Amino acid sequence: MQPRLNIALVGNPNSGKSSLFNVLTGLNQKVGNFPGVTVDKKTGFCRIDEKLAATIIDLPGTYSLYPKSADEFVTYDILLNPDNRDKPDIVVIIADASNLKRNLLFCSQIIDLKIPVVIALSMMDLAKKQGVEIDVPGLERELGVPVVPINPRKNRGIAGLKKAVALTAAGQYQVPARDFIENTALAPATIADIRKFIPHESSYAALHIATHAEDLSFLDPGQRLAVKQILEEHRFNKTKAQGEEVIQRYARIKHIMNATVAEKDPLQKSLITEKIDNILLHRFWGYVIMLAVLFLIFQSIFWLAQYPMDAIDGGFSALSGWLGHTLPDNKLTDLLVNGLLAGIGGIAVFIPQIMILFGLITILEDTGYMARISFLTDRLMRQVGLNGKSVMPLISGVACAVPAIMSARSIENRKERFITIMVTPLMSCSARLPIYTIMIALVIPDKTMLGLFSLKGLVMMGLYLLGFVMAVLIAAVMRLLVRIREKSYFIMELPVYRAPRWKNVGVTMIQKARIFVTDAGKVIIVISLILWFLAAHGPAREMEQVQQQYTELMQSHPGERQELSNALQAARLEHSYAGHLGKAFEPLIRPLGFDWKIGIALITSFAAREVFVGTMATLYSVGNDVDEDAATLREKMEAARRPDGSPVYDLPTGLSLIIFYAFAMQCMSTLAVVKRETKSWKVPALQFAYMFVLAYVGSLLTYFIFS
Repeated sequence: MQPRLNIALVGNPNSGKSSLFNVLTGLNQKVGNFPGVTVDKKTGFCRIDEKLAATIIDLPGTYSLYPKSADEFVTYDILLNPDNRDKPDIVVIIADASNLKRNLLFCSQIIDLKIPVVIALSMMDLAKKQGVEIDVPGLERELGVPVVPINPRKNRGIAGLKKAVALTAAGQYQVPARDFIENTALAPATIADIRKFIPHESSYAALHIATHAEDLSFLDPGQRLAVKQILEEHRFNKTKAQGEEVIQRYARIKHIMNATVAEKDPLQKSLITEKIDNILLHRFWGYVIMLAVLFLIFQSIFWLAQYPMDAIDGGFSALSGWLGHTLPDNKLTDLLVNGLLAGIGGIAVFIPQIMILFGLITILEDTGYMARISFLTDRLMRQVGLNGKSVMPLISGVACAVPAIMSARSIENRKERFITIMVTPLMSCSARLPIYTIMIALVIPDKTMLGLFSLKGLVMMGLYLLGFVMAVLIAAVMRLLVRIREKSYFIMELPVYRAPRWKNVGVTMIQKARIFVTDAGKVIIVISLILWFLAAHGPAREMEQVQQQYTELMQSHPGERQELSNALQAARLEHSYAGHLGKAFEPLIRPLGFDWKIGIALITSFAAREVFVGTMATLYSVGNDVDEDAATLREKMEAARRPDGSPVYDLPTGLSLIIFYAFAMQCMSTLAVVKRETKSWKVPALQFAYMFVLAYVGSLLTYFIFS
């Protein structure tokens, strides 16, 4: 059997590590959890050469070997723990060539652990554009380990990287005998005594055992006690030792940079960025520009998406009408047209908006402006018990709360992390977008403010700001209630401004649309089919009585046959299983202005918010009590009437429904990931309860104010 290496990919966040992992492993990868923690573990298989195979482990990104978050502790334990089952035979360090100085700090620390290392230089194209030239052979000589330039996105340098790994595995590249800095000199007596109790090839590893003995899982109680006694005996000051280490490392890195890296006009590049930041980060104009950018995004959701959405909606309506007239009038046709096709149409019509939203967010990230938004909002976050690191999960929550909550792992402070998890679902995610869109189209007039700003776009932006404001207010309350006292700091490197990678934008738009169609679509279609059955069937006696009643009316009033036929469809839906379910729920929601059909949608959309649209499409297809010209879902909902003849979706009801969906926790996936991250069902239960109360009270007040 051929040997299989364990290769760990490590590096700073956003250094290209995930891109390299995907290139090396292709489809041969799986995602799980590291033992004992809720941190994602990505592993995959890779063929290095004809004689050598490898298991690739993608470790969480970290800036240095001094961990602060749960993600960084996973990387830390794997690199230091000799008993860890994922202990690497070789470490491939991905270093960003456009920011080499910062990346070399982490590289030098891992080299001093005496683990075989190969450095993969990524972002070489970006470094070249910035006027940075790197002497790769010279850098390799200075570090004492192989250095290979790569570009995973264009599949360049991968063969050279595999060759360097194979040569390292064969022993042709040796671990540097000399430390990058004199680690033993940082605490000679302490390091010597620790190595007696815990044998290790590296003096630097012994230094880390001294600084993190209480947190290292591989030390037994006896070893921890021995280390504690050594530290007390030698009066070891870990803060001083760490500070001196970093100073010495950067001094050596500076020497290496001077010898191997040439930068053209670094001052000019810095001045351009500073000039732009003087405007975009201004105490007043910075916030004005940020709001303008956000407003432009939400206006674009209507401006750019209107035509493709109308085309898709009209296309599905025409197809449904054609199939309804062409196919025989039976249950199978009803299932196809009013169940399956209505559900698919409810998904497809919102694809343009999903793609536009994610495309614009990707542009903000690529240009570097998203990091500026975090910086601008840090002051506000601190006033409510959070910090700038909480902004990224909140902004990510505009796309989806699930990855946003998982990204809160980078927050070191336990209290801030807990509060961030609790309030992130209040941000208006993409699943709410279909509901906002159809309700705004129904109840908000098609007007412009000052002859320029669309009222619908302003309302859409207001909803997203409302989610953010409510998240901030709830965070302020939780700050007083949660009794955990820890200091926190917000340190962020603002990237240089650069043009967006349009290919990356396009790929992201397609991926997000595919995820929406496959993930949300499966749920919507299944629920649409179940709803069709519940809406098309009911207790046999009741359905027979309704049918008999309207058959007699049609015979006695032949001139009103069409009106009575529509009334029959509405009556059959009201007496169906779905009707009974909605009627049972109606007393609870009637004060909010909702009828029993909306009640059914509220129940089904607790699986996922976007199911609301598919539910309404199915209900108004099965119970089509409007004229045949009202072909699209919007037209059907617009024409819906209460028993007294008033429209179902008037301004009070529409706004009440929007506010309910803005605040309610209607996403089982989010609840599951909160449980996974907090290791407790109490937290998601509390989250569900407070958000439901907030949604109900907010919806009730909205209906009362606008009635």
